[in-house]
Amino acid sequence: MSTTELHHLSVAELAAQLKNKHVSAVEAAQHFLARAQAHQNLGAFVAIDEATTLAQAKAADALIASGQGGRLAGVPIAHKDIFVTQGFPTTAASKMLAGYQSPFDATVVRKLGVTEGGAGMVTLGKLNCDEFAMGGANENSAIAPVGFDAPQPVRNPWNPERVPGGSSGGSAAAVAARLAPAVTGTDTGGSIRQPASFCGITGIKPTYGRASRYGMIAFASSLDQAGPMGRSAEDCALLLSEMCGPDLDRDSTSLDHPAEDFTLKLNDSIEGLRIGVPAEFFGEGLADDVRAAVDAALKEYEKLGAKLVPISLPRTELSVPVYYILAPAEASSNLSRFDGVKFGHRAQHFTDLNDMYKQTRAEGFGDEVKRRIMIGAYVLSEGYYDAYYLQAQKIRRMIADDFQAAFKDCDVIAGAAAPTTAWAIGGKADPVSNYLADVFTLPASLAGLPGLSLPAGFGNGGLPVGLQLIGNYFAESQLLNAAHRFQQATDFHLQRPAGI
Repeated sequence: MSTTELHHLSVAELAAQLKNKHVSAVEAAQHFLARAQAHQNLGAFVAIDEATTLAQAKAADALIASGQGGRLAGVPIAHKDIFVTQGFPTTAASKMLAGYQSPFDATVVRKLGVTEGGAGMVTLGKLNCDEFAMGGANENSAIAPVGFDAPQPVRNPWNPERVPGGSSGGSAAAVAARLAPAVTGTDTGGSIRQPASFCGITGIKPTYGRASRYGMIAFASSLDQAGPMGRSAEDCALLLSEMCGPDLDRDSTSLDHPAEDFTLKLNDSIEGLRIGVPAEFFGEGLADDVRAAVDAALKEYEKLGAKLVPISLPRTELSVPVYYILAPAEASSNLSRFDGVKFGHRAQHFTDLNDMYKQTRAEGFGDEVKRRIMIGAYVLSEGYYDAYYLQAQKIRRMIADDFQAAFKDCDVIAGAAAPTTAWAIGGKADPVSNYLADVFTLPASLAGLPGLSLPAGFGNGGLPVGLQLIGNYFAESQLLNAAHRFQQATDFHLQRPAGI
């Protein structure tokens, strides 16, 4: 086939073209590198190294020629700039780590890459994100994207005046604009599912601990989870199958749960599937255009044989204050390592060691990161720990219990991934309004449950709407199956922005 059409192929279709040698990994890499350069205006990439990418592509071609390549060998991928990656800088979109080069790959990068035992995928570059993954709009990056001299917000390919969501906004924009067939993201409180919703793509956060956090720069250790983002559930199933698996020697939070092929049950019938519909996901605050799209998607599921079951998740609203106590508390601890001593940014002018710490962190961290560090330090301080942090942990347990009660009556839970479609860049300058936009994604994160967002239609202005599906622990196959059957019956995931 013509290499000019490669970006229209799904991961599975491109993998088949590579396996059958209708196109080479080098040709595929060159095509997507050219697209990334042509669409620099979106600000999706923060690092590209053509020589490194083409060297990996040649290695992938050699694997394919020898018959040793896996089913994703040669398929290009780009990584959120929160995963340490050999050959590329890793900055977490922060001035604190500007120019940092890691001597090793994150486990997720290694498992997907052209390495011994890896899937053979070719790294195109690193993708923009909110600084240290703290944000819901991808407006908090302190690193200049490729083609720019200064930091820029990532732009939504469906409307460049709108945000792509965050923190994995660069990842979502890259897939939506067909700059990469597949990407990695991370989800702490919704940072895969919300940008997937805003950009009209599919993204899944697996059960906490299924994908290794080794080499993933920590924000909130009890919440952070890696996951794939692609155009379809099938694409995500292929990627997640390679990403998951125990990493007990490197990651203390990794689960001793076997790897799984998430593609095996994609085509199973969903006749009789019980879909829980929480009243709390459809109340005040849900935009009318989003609700209309979600309601239509649920009706489509009924046509496919699923049954809608009313349920309640009574502590949904409490997930926002709970998350914004626990996540900053963990962030304040995790980010204490960035002090100007061992690696990263160091202030040029200081009077003593203590002053160096203060100047370095004042210069190196952006406003949102500083805000969360201060909140975290406050809730962990003597006299406030019991009132805030400990109480939040108790409510977190209750939120998890609410889900287990609901799963007695249903198999999966459905609702909007976000209360609105993508807002205008700069449209939520108030931090609290940004935080409230996570209300539907936070509960599953606090409970450690798998969650998926898939394209479910369009709202006002032709902006994408995402349907969120939440499953019980280790129910990724069921979520991907439900999403895949919906995508076989609809074409929302095939739609692309004008000019793409």
